[in-house]
Amino acid sequence: MASPGVPFAGHRKGTGTDLGITGRTALVTGADSGIGWHTARTLLEEGVTVVVTDVDQDRLDEAAARLSAKPGALHAHAADITSVDSLAALHGKVQDAVGDVDILVQSAGVTGAQGLFHEITDEGWTKTIETDLIGHVRLVRQFLPSLRTGGWGRLVFLASEDAVQPYDDELPYCTAKAGILALAKGLSRSYAREGLLVNAVSPAFIHTPMTDAMMDKRAKELGVTPKQAIASFLDEERPYMELDRRGEPDEVAAVIAFLCSDRASFVNGSNYRVDSGSVATV
Repeated sequence: MASPGVPFAGHRKGTGTDLGITGRTALVTGADSGIGWHTARTLLEEGVTVVVTDVDQDRLDEAAARLSAKPGALHAHAADITSVDSLAALHGKVQDAVGDVDILVQSAGVTGAQGLFHEITDEGWTKTIETDLIGHVRLVRQFLPSLRTGGWGRLVFLASEDAVQPYDDELPYCTAKAGILALAKGLSRSYAREGLLVNAVSPAFIHTPMTDAMMDKRAKELGVTPKQAIASFLDEERPYMELDRRGEPDEVAAVIAFLCSDRASFVNGSNYRVDSGSVATV
């Protein structure tokens, strides 16, 4: 069984770290929980005006209520990134609320169809790709004019370790995330000279509702506790995660916030792994 691992020191306290983005505006998708929510919190601490979005307005409102924000600094509007019409409506609401956004963090996604290749249907592939790749394309197409307007912009995609180290039981997800890295790199070549910098962040096994569900399922299948399921998963499935624990969303959000900042003014077309060493290659 895995050892307890190197503990996470916890979310930093205070009102920011002077990343040079006070007064900027951001849209964060997938923000009702997990990495998206923590990214929104971090950006708010940095003085950014933030619009959060996810598919369910009630859950989004509950998530927004847990964020500490000055009056007018936080807005919550539900949208479905797989729907062109829904994204167009979201764009209108964002324009009304904050005008053009300077920062776009695309964190929305699903695990999608799982199983060995011969077990996954066309429908499983299509639904996963629709959300985890085409949804990103549609979102960026909708908000790219805003990002190009002011001569300064940041676009950060959430990819995954799976993009470069695919696992045989979730190939649709792995394939979509590999596509995200290609998309990010391609966009970074198109718009950097206009001031829009595009990068990706690739987490591995972060403590989110998505991995909670994965570990609950594993625990039931193995007849063990969720804690034991996590330990066995680390031992058997993620042996290169040298810190021997799940990552925390704040640890990913800190890297995203850096890439959204003036401190990352010479970072473009990169993929930052936040994975405890999970990817076995350099």
